[in-house]
Amino acid sequence: MTTETTAPSRWTRQLITRVRAVDAARPWLWDAAVTLGWTIAALVDAAGGWRNVARDPSLPSGLIVALSLALALPLYARRRRPTTVLAAMTAAAFVSEASGAFLQAAFLQSLPLFHIALTRPPRRLLWAFPLLAAPLLTGALRFDGDEWDLHVVPAMWAYLIVALMGITVRSRRDHTASLVDRARRLEIERDQEVRLAAAAERARIAREMHDIIGHNLSVITGLADGGRYAAAKSPERAAQALDAIGTTSRQALDELRRLLGVLSAPDEETPSAVRTPQPTLEDLAPLLEGVRKAGLPVTSDLPDPLPPLPPGAQLTVYRVVQESLTNTLKHAGPGADATVRLRTTPDALLVTVTDTGTPSATPGQGQGLTGMRERAALYDGTLDTGPLPAGAGWQVRLRIPIPP
Repeated sequence: MTTETTAPSRWTRQLITRVRAVDAARPWLWDAAVTLGWTIAALVDAAGGWRNVARDPSLPSGLIVALSLALALPLYARRRRPTTVLAAMTAAAFVSEASGAFLQAAFLQSLPLFHIALTRPPRRLLWAFPLLAAPLLTGALRFDGDEWDLHVVPAMWAYLIVALMGITVRSRRDHTASLVDRARRLEIERDQEVRLAAAAERARIAREMHDIIGHNLSVITGLADGGRYAAAKSPERAAQALDAIGTTSRQALDELRRLLGVLSAPDEETPSAVRTPQPTLEDLAPLLEGVRKAGLPVTSDLPDPLPPLPPGAQLTVYRVVQESLTNTLKHAGPGADATVRLRTTPDALLVTVTDTGTPSATPGQGQGLTGMRERAALYDGTLDTGPLPAGAGWQVRLRIPIPP
């Protein structure tokens, strides 16, 4: 039952689709077919049927044929120039009504009227209806007398219905076009959001890779340099340096494995490396100890207990301290030391990292400082960097708001 009822409808939709495709490719062909069909119908009526409704059946056949052609042939341009076509047909309809022929082909005026309602501004309809009414009133008042309304009112109602049909089709078409345009704009916005998300993710990965690799390689470099000098005098110190290098390398590999796991794992299958917690304020002490082993004396002043920050803000503090000490290891020069101080206020955590490096060796505006500023901005924080007022050393100041 369902197959029998849906198959014809499917064929009908396919037929309509093919007709529309032909019309879009060759509009002149469809216009010519419609015009030819209605012309034949008008001429058939002109062969004798027009006398059934005519008020003056004695009119010459030549006039009837001419009026029938004048009411049918202009339909070829009804879609391109519906207003002009309606005006031309109205002139023929006026002669038909005034002479008493009352040709039924005059109702073909409904076709350009439909296209006026479909494609032209609504104000065009305001004077289209007077054009349609004028011939009807002329014939009704001349031949029907007191019963003029029986000829005029039904015809005007028919024209009104045709106009409403055109307005309805136009509204539906405009609504469909708006939906298509909205879908297109949503698709463009979706693509833009995807590109922005990809760019943000690339920036985040770049920050993480820079922090992880930059810091651990700096620590490993410091340990290797210290171990080289200690090898000649104290083999035990050299062995300790090698052990520290191995520990730092393994930590770097673990963090890289976790980061790569985030990139490669599906959302529903998260490996254990991805589930490893991100560094927090509790991990600052091991971080400082690792920097000390690399040869940089670090003095710390950490509050007890540590302030209650969200995990993301704690990671920001950790990475800023890590990057600051990494820059000290790379740029401060020999004999420098560093100080890490955390201080809490009622509404913020203040982090200060200073070193005693030479001003000429202070870090530049590279990716590390840019990454620190971006991390701080994510949590409404501020980051200030620059040389110390005394002229010797570098300072990094971070302010992170503490949520109420």
